[in-house]
Amino acid sequence: MSEHDWLAERFEEQRSRLRAMAYRMLGSASEADDAVQEAWLRVSRAGAGDVQNLGGWLTTIVARVCLNMLDSRRARREEPAGTQPPEPGSGRGVSGPEDEAVLADSVGVALLVVLDTLTPAERLAFVLHDMFDVSFGEIASIIGRSPDAARQLASRARRRVRGADRVPGADLGRQRVIVTAFLAASRSGDFQALLDLLDPGVLLRADQAAARLGAAGRAEGADAVARTFAGRARGAQLALVNGVPGAVWMYRGKPRVVFTFQVTGGKISVISVAGDPGELAATDLVLLGPS
Repeated sequence: MSEHDWLAERFEEQRSRLRAMAYRMLGSASEADDAVQEAWLRVSRAGAGDVQNLGGWLTTIVARVCLNMLDSRRARREEPAGTQPPEPGSGRGVSGPEDEAVLADSVGVALLVVLDTLTPAERLAFVLHDMFDVSFGEIASIIGRSPDAARQLASRARRRVRGADRVPGADLGRQRVIVTAFLAASRSGDFQALLDLLDPGVLLRADQAAARLGAAGRAEGADAVARTFAGRARGAQLALVNGVPGAVWMYRGKPRVVFTFQVTGGKISVISVAGDPGELAATDLVLLGPS
């Protein structure tokens, strides 16, 4: 057996663990697949050589790939989407909505929402140490900081996660699922999916600034609101809006329109659209992963 074939077999043995780790760091099944794919490309080029701890080495490579992706996301740059050669074994899986749902359920969607509010270094330190038992020394080498700094990053992230768990009545995970599904249905023009997500008496309201940018000023009822959004929202990005899942439309790197959603009984009951510069300046926005 050649070294490449041996390495491919060892990589396949580690694939499930590496993908699970990447998913928790990135919060997206498709991005986790991309990270594992990129890791394999790096591994196959470098070869195992004198590596003694193959599992630790692969963990480091995947973590660094994820850190780069998180940094790029935070800087609001698009990631390259070029054609890549196939991976070893059965090849790269295709992630669909059902796959995302299974992974999200295994982690906890609310936890993923909170993780998206952390800095890339905090998220990596927390996921690797608290979820995968990676030492702070190893984490320090990945993020280029001292072990004490890595420990502090994980501690800050842990406090943020625990603090979110104490918010009374906050079902951030469920709201993120609903808002994500609404944006997807809007972009694809799936009228029935929009109706299914909207309360029969849903109210859409937009301020004058948003209306001047093309938003409907007001609409009432599921049918009217669904028609307003069908085939639209292509430029809207999933975001935390004042700590709650919503959406934002950016232009030249700046927020121009913010969408907030009120969810009642699992259905969207109110959609507010704001474009007033003063209101946007006072809004706390955190861009989330791909919706």
